Amino acid sequence: MTAPPSTHPIEWIVQDGRTPYAQALAAMEAHVAAIRAEGARERVWLVEHEPTYTAGTSARPEDLRDPRFPVFHAGRGGQWTYHGPGQRTGYVMLDLQQAHGSVPARDIRAYVHGLEEWLIRAIGHFNIRAERREGRIGLWVANRATGTDDKIAAIGVRVTRWVTWHGVALNVDPDLSHFGGIVPCGISEHGVTSLHGQGVLATMEDADAALRAAWDDVFG
Repeated sequence: MTAPPSTHPIEWIVQDGRTPYAQALAAMEAHVAAIRAEGARERVWLVEHEPTYTAGTSARPEDLRDPRFPVFHAGRGGQWTYHGPGQRTGYVMLDLQQAHGSVPARDIRAYVHGLEEWLIRAIGHFNIRAERREGRIGLWVANRATGTDDKIAAIGVRVTRWVTWHGVALNVDPDLSHFGGIVPCGISEHGVTSLHGQGVLATMEDADAALRAAWDDVFG
Protein backbone atom coordinates (compact mmCIF):
# COMPACT_ATOMS: atom_id res chain seq x y z
CA MET A 1 0.00 0.00 0.00
CA THR A 2 1.29 3.45 -0.91
CA ALA A 3 1.22 6.02 1.86
CA PRO A 4 -0.85 9.13 1.12
CA PRO A 5 0.96 12.37 0.41
CA SER A 6 1.54 14.84 3.21
CA THR A 7 -1.45 17.16 3.68
CA HIS A 8 0.32 19.83 5.76
CA PRO A 9 1.90 22.64 3.74
CA ILE A 10 5.65 22.79 4.04
CA GLU A 11 7.04 25.78 5.90
CA TRP A 12 9.63 27.79 3.96
CA ILE A 13 12.02 29.94 5.97
CA VAL A 14 14.67 32.24 4.47
CA GLN A 15 17.06 33.11 7.28
CA ASP A 16 18.42 36.64 7.38
CA GLY A 17 22.15 37.17 7.82
CA ARG A 18 24.59 34.34 8.44
CA THR A 19 23.71 31.42 10.66
CA PRO A 20 26.42 29.85 12.85
CA TYR A 21 26.78 26.21 11.86
CA ALA A 22 26.45 24.87 15.41
CA GLN A 23 23.21 26.84 15.78
CA ALA A 24 21.88 25.32 12.54
CA LEU A 25 22.66 21.79 13.74
CA ALA A 26 20.86 22.37 17.04
CA ALA A 27 17.84 23.96 15.35
CA MET A 28 17.53 21.13 12.83
CA GLU A 29 17.81 18.45 15.50
CA ALA A 30 15.11 20.13 17.58
CA HIS A 31 12.74 20.52 14.66
CA VAL A 32 13.24 16.95 13.47
CA ALA A 33 12.33 15.76 16.97
CA ALA A 34 9.25 18.00 16.92
CA ILE A 35 8.11 16.56 13.59
CA ARG A 36 8.33 13.05 14.97
CA ALA A 37 6.90 13.71 18.43
CA GLU A 38 4.43 16.53 17.87
CA GLY A 39 3.57 16.52 14.20
CA ALA A 40 5.30 19.85 13.61
CA ARG A 41 5.22 21.19 10.07
CA GLU A 42 7.81 19.99 7.61
CA ARG A 43 10.33 22.66 6.72
CA VAL A 44 12.73 23.91 4.07
CA TRP A 45 15.17 26.27 5.74
CA LEU A 46 17.40 28.41 3.52
CA VAL A 47 20.50 29.75 5.25
CA GLU A 48 23.93 31.22 4.58
CA HIS A 49 26.90 30.38 6.79
CA GLU A 50 30.20 31.94 7.73
CA PRO A 51 33.16 30.03 6.18
CA THR A 52 33.01 26.51 7.63
CA TYR A 53 34.27 23.04 6.79
CA THR A 54 31.98 20.14 7.67
CA ALA A 55 32.81 16.45 7.81
CA GLY A 56 30.29 13.77 6.93
CA THR A 57 30.38 10.25 8.28
CA SER A 58 32.69 9.08 5.47
CA ALA A 59 35.15 12.01 5.68
CA ARG A 60 38.83 11.05 5.65
CA PRO A 61 41.16 13.09 7.90
CA GLU A 62 43.73 13.45 5.12
CA ASP A 63 41.15 15.25 2.94
CA LEU A 64 41.21 18.22 5.31
CA ARG A 65 44.18 19.91 3.69
CA ASP A 66 44.12 23.31 5.39
CA PRO A 67 41.78 23.86 8.39
CA ARG A 68 41.75 27.62 7.89
CA PHE A 69 38.08 27.78 8.92
CA PRO A 70 36.14 26.18 11.80
CA VAL A 71 35.60 22.45 11.38
CA PHE A 72 32.45 20.59 12.40
CA HIS A 73 31.49 16.91 12.35
CA ALA A 74 28.04 17.21 10.85
CA GLY A 75 26.65 13.70 11.32
CA ARG A 76 25.27 13.64 7.78
CA GLY A 77 26.30 11.24 5.06
CA GLY A 78 29.14 12.05 2.70
CA GLN A 79 32.62 13.46 3.11
CA TRP A 80 34.02 17.02 3.37
CA THR A 81 31.97 20.06 2.37
CA TYR A 82 32.54 23.80 2.54
CA HIS A 83 29.82 26.26 3.54
CA GLY A 84 30.24 30.00 3.34
CA PRO A 85 29.02 33.38 2.14
CA GLY A 86 27.62 33.31 -1.38
CA GLN A 87 26.42 29.74 -1.03
CA ARG A 88 22.76 28.94 -0.40
CA THR A 89 22.36 25.99 1.94
CA GLY A 90 18.93 24.39 2.00
CA TYR A 91 18.09 22.28 5.03
CA VAL A 92 15.19 19.98 4.25
CA MET A 93 13.14 18.42 7.06
CA LEU A 94 10.52 16.04 5.68
CA ASP A 95 8.66 13.08 7.15
CA LEU A 96 9.45 10.27 4.73
CA GLN A 97 6.67 8.15 6.16
CA GLN A 98 4.54 10.19 3.76
CA ALA A 99 4.89 10.47 0.00
CA HIS A 100 5.99 13.84 -1.38
CA GLY A 101 5.16 14.43 -5.02
CA SER A 102 7.17 11.98 -7.10
CA VAL A 103 9.04 10.69 -4.03
CA PRO A 104 7.34 7.64 -2.51
CA ALA A 105 7.16 7.04 1.22
CA ARG A 106 10.08 5.35 3.04
CA ASP A 107 12.43 5.40 0.06
CA ILE A 108 15.67 7.17 0.94
CA ARG A 109 17.25 6.52 -2.45
CA ALA A 110 14.26 8.13 -4.17
CA TYR A 111 14.48 11.05 -1.75
CA VAL A 112 18.13 11.71 -2.63
CA HIS A 113 17.25 11.41 -6.31
CA GLY A 114 14.48 13.95 -5.69
CA LEU A 115 16.94 16.40 -4.12
CA GLU A 116 19.15 16.02 -7.19
CA GLU A 117 16.23 16.62 -9.52
CA TRP A 118 15.17 19.68 -7.50
CA LEU A 119 18.62 21.20 -7.92
CA ILE A 120 18.84 20.28 -11.61
CA ARG A 121 15.55 22.07 -12.26
CA ALA A 122 16.44 25.08 -10.11
CA ILE A 123 19.82 25.51 -11.80
CA GLY A 124 18.10 25.02 -15.14
CA HIS A 125 16.14 28.23 -14.47
CA PHE A 126 19.44 29.99 -15.23
CA ASN A 127 19.98 28.03 -18.47
CA ILE A 128 22.78 26.00 -16.90
CA ARG A 129 22.79 22.26 -17.44
CA ALA A 130 23.65 20.55 -14.16
CA GLU A 131 23.96 16.78 -14.32
CA ARG A 132 24.38 13.70 -12.18
CA ARG A 133 27.54 11.67 -12.55
CA GLU A 134 27.76 7.96 -11.82
CA GLY A 135 29.67 7.31 -8.62
CA ARG A 136 29.80 11.01 -7.63
CA ILE A 137 27.53 12.85 -5.22
CA GLY A 138 26.22 16.29 -6.11
CA LEU A 139 25.50 18.11 -9.36
CA TRP A 140 28.09 18.79 -12.03
CA VAL A 141 28.65 21.13 -14.97
CA ALA A 142 30.85 20.05 -17.88
CA ASN A 143 34.00 22.16 -18.21
CA ARG A 144 34.82 22.12 -21.92
CA ALA A 145 38.09 23.98 -21.37
CA THR A 146 39.56 21.27 -19.14
CA GLY A 147 37.59 18.25 -20.29
CA THR A 148 36.52 17.58 -16.69
CA ASP A 149 33.52 18.51 -14.57
CA ASP A 150 33.01 21.25 -12.00
CA LYS A 151 30.73 20.78 -9.02
CA ILE A 152 28.02 23.41 -8.66
CA ALA A 153 25.94 21.91 -5.85
CA ALA A 154 26.44 19.43 -3.02
CA ILE A 155 24.06 17.02 -1.30
CA GLY A 156 24.39 15.48 2.15
CA VAL A 157 21.51 13.98 4.12
CA ARG A 158 20.69 12.36 7.40
CA VAL A 159 17.48 10.51 8.23
CA THR A 160 16.36 10.02 11.83
CA ARG A 161 13.31 7.81 12.35
CA TRP A 162 12.26 8.60 8.78
CA VAL A 163 12.60 12.38 9.20
CA THR A 164 15.23 14.02 6.99
CA TRP A 165 17.68 16.74 7.87
CA HIS A 166 20.69 18.46 6.32
CA GLY A 167 20.13 18.77 2.55
CA VAL A 168 21.74 20.72 -0.29
CA ALA A 169 24.21 23.53 -0.95
CA LEU A 170 24.07 25.59 -4.16
CA ASN A 171 27.07 27.72 -5.11
CA VAL A 172 25.71 31.12 -6.10
CA ASP A 173 28.82 33.30 -5.72
CA PRO A 174 31.10 31.92 -2.99
CA ASP A 175 34.85 32.48 -2.87
CA LEU A 176 35.85 29.32 -4.72
CA SER A 177 39.38 29.47 -3.30
CA HIS A 178 37.89 28.50 0.07
CA PHE A 179 37.24 25.01 -1.28
CA GLY A 180 41.01 24.56 -1.50
CA GLY A 181 41.26 23.67 2.18
CA ILE A 182 39.49 20.35 1.62
CA VAL A 183 39.06 17.66 -0.99
CA PRO A 184 35.37 18.30 -1.65
CA CYS A 185 33.45 15.04 -1.27
CA GLY A 186 36.74 13.17 -1.58
CA ILE A 187 37.09 14.03 -5.28
CA SER A 188 40.31 15.81 -6.23
CA GLU A 189 40.33 15.41 -10.01
CA HIS A 190 37.42 17.79 -10.64
CA GLY A 191 36.85 21.45 -9.85
CA VAL A 192 34.19 23.61 -8.25
CA THR A 193 32.05 26.26 -9.91
CA SER A 194 29.11 28.55 -9.17
CA LEU A 195 26.30 30.37 -10.93
CA HIS A 196 28.61 33.38 -11.23
CA GLY A 197 31.42 31.11 -12.43
CA GLN A 198 29.10 30.06 -15.23
CA GLY A 199 28.49 33.69 -16.19
CA VAL A 200 25.11 34.02 -14.47
CA LEU A 201 25.21 36.99 -12.08
CA ALA A 202 22.31 35.78 -9.96
CA THR A 203 21.60 37.13 -6.51
CA MET A 204 20.78 34.98 -3.50
CA GLU A 205 17.16 36.09 -3.91
CA ASP A 206 17.24 34.85 -7.52
CA ALA A 207 18.54 31.49 -6.33
CA ASP A 208 15.85 31.28 -3.65
CA ALA A 209 13.15 32.00 -6.21
CA ALA A 210 14.47 29.27 -8.51
CA LEU A 211 14.61 26.75 -5.66
CA ARG A 212 11.07 27.59 -4.62
CA ALA A 213 9.76 27.40 -8.18
CA ALA A 214 11.39 24.01 -8.79
CA TRP A 215 10.26 22.44 -5.52
CA ASP A 216 6.71 21.61 -6.54
CA ASP A 217 7.93 20.00 -9.77
CA VAL A 218 9.49 17.26 -7.64
CA PHE A 219 8.05 17.30 -4.13
CA GLY A 220 4.72 19.04 -4.68
